[in-house]
Amino acid sequence: MQQNEIHHCTVQAGSLNIFYREAGPKDAPVLFLLHGYPTSSFMFRKLIPILAKEYHVIAPDLPGFGFSESPDPSTYNYTFDNLASAMQAFIDTLGLKRFALYVFDYGAPTGFRLAMANPEKITSIISQNGNAYEEGLGNAWAGIRKYWANPSQENRDALRDFVTIKMTRFQYEEGVSDLSLIEPEAYTLDQYFLDKPGHVDIQLDLMLDYKNNVALYPKFQQYFREWKPKMLAVWGNKDPFFLPVGAESYKKDIPDATVKFYDTGHFALETHAAEIGQDILQFMKSE
Repeated sequence: MQQNEIHHCTVQAGSLNIFYREAGPKDAPVLFLLHGYPTSSFMFRKLIPILAKEYHVIAPDLPGFGFSESPDPSTYNYTFDNLASAMQAFIDTLGLKRFALYVFDYGAPTGFRLAMANPEKITSIISQNGNAYEEGLGNAWAGIRKYWANPSQENRDALRDFVTIKMTRFQYEEGVSDLSLIEPEAYTLDQYFLDKPGHVDIQLDLMLDYKNNVALYPKFQQYFREWKPKMLAVWGNKDPFFLPVGAESYKKDIPDATVKFYDTGHFALETHAAEIGQDILQFMKSE
């Protein structure tokens, strides 16, 4: 596998077909990338070529996202426990023994479940706007918190605006000083998948289940304290969903954690992939 080529693959992992992007030398250390909402491994299109110069990069699409299988929500329970189980089946199928874990947004609670279940496999963690602290949740969560407190049909329906192109673009554009850097293909592809039959309910189910991630924050933090994984937090400092204090909070449990901020929003890779890529390479080389 040539380091500058990205391969687009699908594998049967457990009961699901999982799509993933793969690049870099197969004998190099593995970097495992987990995307967030409402995107897919497409979000790593600028980062993968940078990292693949020195690492074997693997970036799957979560079930219900991108090109991975998306079972009907009437037959598959869309929870973060199940997303993590699907990713466990994926790493088992690929036979991944040791890897660095890059998590973003929804990828964080998914990836941290994997880390707790496989602490011996984790060489380091890169969290890009991936939260694990209550204080890191911004006011943009207000409507979703209301749904957590009272999961009524009315509160569920109120969140349907969240899966429209207006809100998808908001997530890409909020906090970005130069909007011409945002590739329209990114939010257009995300919206293509959101608009497929059943996908709104998939996302509303996951929004409700996110409350269970917040409930797990103390366990994530206990894992950080006990295992002290090498940690780099790379953060768009104008993210309305996951605040900069969420990045700084990693230092409470991992005092040696490195925290870097970038003048951008939630999807920091859209504007700062080169800088973040170089910071990751430098971090991975450090002891």
